[in-house]
Amino acid sequence: MLVGTEVRRVAIVGGVRIPFARGMGAYFEAGNQEMLTAAFRGVVDRFGLQGERLGDVAAGAVMKHSSQWNLVRECVLASGLAPETPGMDLQRACGTSLEAAIGIANKIALGQIEAGMAGGVDTVSDAPIVYPRSYQQLLLRSAKGRSLGEKLRPWLGLRPKHFRPVVPGTLEPRTGLSMGQSCEIMAKTWRIAREDQDRLAYESHARAARAWAEGFHADLVVPFMGLQRDDNVRADTSLEKLAKLKPVFDRSGSGTLTAGNSTPLTDGASAVLLASEAWARARNLPVLGHLAYAKVHAVDFVNEDGLLMAPAYAVPMMLKDAELTLADFDYYELHEAFAAQVLCTLKAWESAQFCRERLGLDRPLGALDRAKLNVVGSSLAIGHPFAATGTRIVATLAKLLATRGGKRGLISVCTAGGMGVTAIVERA
Repeated sequence: MLVGTEVRRVAIVGGVRIPFARGMGAYFEAGNQEMLTAAFRGVVDRFGLQGERLGDVAAGAVMKHSSQWNLVRECVLASGLAPETPGMDLQRACGTSLEAAIGIANKIALGQIEAGMAGGVDTVSDAPIVYPRSYQQLLLRSAKGRSLGEKLRPWLGLRPKHFRPVVPGTLEPRTGLSMGQSCEIMAKTWRIAREDQDRLAYESHARAARAWAEGFHADLVVPFMGLQRDDNVRADTSLEKLAKLKPVFDRSGSGTLTAGNSTPLTDGASAVLLASEAWARARNLPVLGHLAYAKVHAVDFVNEDGLLMAPAYAVPMMLKDAELTLADFDYYELHEAFAAQVLCTLKAWESAQFCRERLGLDRPLGALDRAKLNVVGSSLAIGHPFAATGTRIVATLAKLLATRGGKRGLISVCTAGGMGVTAIVERA
């Protein structure tokens, strides 16, 4: 054993995020460090942790500047926590903060630490724009020169092309396709209708707007840079409005993914506090639920499966660990990277052929109750700052269980690179 002699339950005390904002909008002048620090401070203030030393803090960003190599530690130092609190950067694309929460939970479960924080942040408004590698090589050759002539000679090769910025992209290196283009292929493979995608997007906006109106999200969000609430939620959207939008990833006439049924480019940060039950009780802090199971999986998206289909595999593997069925949940929080991705996953679980040939099951995993799916809105409406989505969902699901009742909820997040991160939250 690394530390303990038994596995302890991991309590979810609660989470905080800043409002999620459309890219190039309200947070145009903010960066990853400012946003993640605000989320950390939100947790510290909410749970009275000023000056407290936590065992560890893990978080990350998908897109960050090279100068932010120690991003999380810097945010910890500015959060109000004791400076003796460590901080660690990690990254698993869109599953980053859920992976961070799983890592912190494992340390608590093993007795290595008593409490820790997990989170994530991303901004497309402060993207790390760089110059071409050829210009970098020119600079390095000049720096290597020992004489004045050796330092100046590389500059004779300077050309206008060296000043053409290289903007971060979301293309998969092995396929050259964007996530949206890849999901279009999935939608065609699984025959996901445009109308069904638009309906899922409409439901996400309607449920998020209703949850905001009812005050559900209020104590999960702290104001930041003048923004009080998520600015992507469209309470006035309709199926008719969504139907008028043109496809953006496949414009051949057969495309079905639009700006309305795909997540918008989003800026934001979130964080969640995890602890042993004893640590939480000693400080009179709530225990909203427990992070009980987790699983990560990957698929061969180049040759076989769709890029975003890994959760279709990870969830059944996790259910086997937990000795549960897909019907044994009160809530399902499936990250809405695209409406089509969610619908492909659900259709796969309902397919006898997929479950038999791909999952090795003798019957379909089954259909879930759509009334229990993303009941307070999800990424299509709220937005998706890549690394921040996981802990947003953990905090949301824990609050749902604590305030609306229920025994357990399921989390699923698809990621770039053909990976999926999943978890189960229980309330006992």
